[in-house]
Amino acid sequence: MASSSTATTPQSLSSKTNFPLFLKPKPFHPNSNFITFPSFFSTKLFPLSSTTARYNEVVVDEEMDKIRRLQNGSDVRGVALEGEKGRQVDLTPPAVEAIAESFGEWVVTGMEAERGRGGAVRVSLGRDPRVSGGVLSAAVFAGLGRAGCEIFDMGLATTPACFMSTLLPPFMFDASIMMTASHLPYTRNGLKFFTKKGGLTSPQVEEICDKAARKYANRLAKVSTALKVRPTKVDFMCAYAQHLRDIIKQKVNHPLHYDSPLRGFQIIVNAGNGSGGFFTWDVLDKLGADTFGSLHLHPDGMFPNHIPNPEDKTAMALTRAAVLENKADLGIVFDTDVDRSGVVDKQGNPINGDKLIALMSAFVLKEHPNTTIVTDARTSMALTRFIMERGGHHCLYRVGYRNVIDKGVQLNKDGIEAHLMMETSGHGALKENHFLDDGMYSRYLCQHLLKIGLIVETSSGLKN
Repeated sequence: MASSSTATTPQSLSSKTNFPLFLKPKPFHPNSNFITFPSFFSTKLFPLSSTTARYNEVVVDEEMDKIRRLQNGSDVRGVALEGEKGRQVDLTPPAVEAIAESFGEWVVTGMEAERGRGGAVRVSLGRDPRVSGGVLSAAVFAGLGRAGCEIFDMGLATTPACFMSTLLPPFMFDASIMMTASHLPYTRNGLKFFTKKGGLTSPQVEEICDKAARKYANRLAKVSTALKVRPTKVDFMCAYAQHLRDIIKQKVNHPLHYDSPLRGFQIIVNAGNGSGGFFTWDVLDKLGADTFGSLHLHPDGMFPNHIPNPEDKTAMALTRAAVLENKADLGIVFDTDVDRSGVVDKQGNPINGDKLIALMSAFVLKEHPNTTIVTDARTSMALTRFIMERGGHHCLYRVGYRNVIDKGVQLNKDGIEAHLMMETSGHGALKENHFLDDGMYSRYLCQHLLKIGLIVETSSGLKN
């Protein structure tokens, strides 16, 4: 409804109030808790109303919650690209920078407590091929640099490789970050954190995210684009592949061709356009295996063929078809960051869930009789009988691969020997491999088993 009042002119305002027109109000500063008026009134400060203060507190709380909601157990995950219906981008460069800075400070503080003094803290970053990786990597480097860390760029890498970069000489970084969202769509991304002791726990990541939330809410600025210190590029994956080859040679210990223990063995690898393609040409091929017919080895962050997930029906169906068509001995399906995988036998039967755990258990129990096998509670009584018949003990624990692995670590600390921790999803960890959930490490054991015929897959199940 239009107003019927007449416009107020400067002259009429002056006549009514006698304000000096030459005086201009001071600019308002949004970060101030007080409003100031021109000096001809009074020097008294007038506090903002309680309603305004409460509004500001709500805004800050909402901004902090944006970071806290990114925590996903022991990882950080979020939407990094537009394209998901009903979801907004929340894993932004400013958010990633704040989290990386907080992680860097957390590592620095921990190292100072261990050493009793300061010193250079070296942190590496690896990533899967997701298209958001480039921009978010710059944010990670900016955050780590702000925390005073020396930063190293591993480029395309795997989750197990990032952890091993803290242990393998000459690299031996103090900590590492893997940028990945595992098997989730191309629009997602995330962060996994490691020190020499292994992956961070959920409470540790919660602490880091809480600190990052305060930084983010107080800063609310764009990510730093100019890095004070450029990251040093390192070719760790070459060293990691050599590490895997050495382990396989030692385990197989072939009496005739030690350096090519997989000669005559054909393996189909389905990398799902993730980070695992190098496993064919840098590991299996160099060990003498025939990998002809392998699928989707080229990294492509849009994942054009199927979701990179060993539990995906399309991924398993394509791998099964390739195994049968090429008369291969084995098929392997990796997820994006290669900390999880599935297997197809030479008859095209999927070896997953209970069968995969049984296969690994049989091998582990041959080397470590009477050991405890830790799994999630979704496994069957048939698996429990399988383990017990071979002299092992079965510990069922909460669902979630991190829960299963942490339970195994705790059992060993309590003096109960547990050499294998495995979830039905395909995540598996071995005590001898630093309790790391490593899809490649577990699969090479299966290759070794199937090669020498200790265990065969039949239509009725696993048997020795």
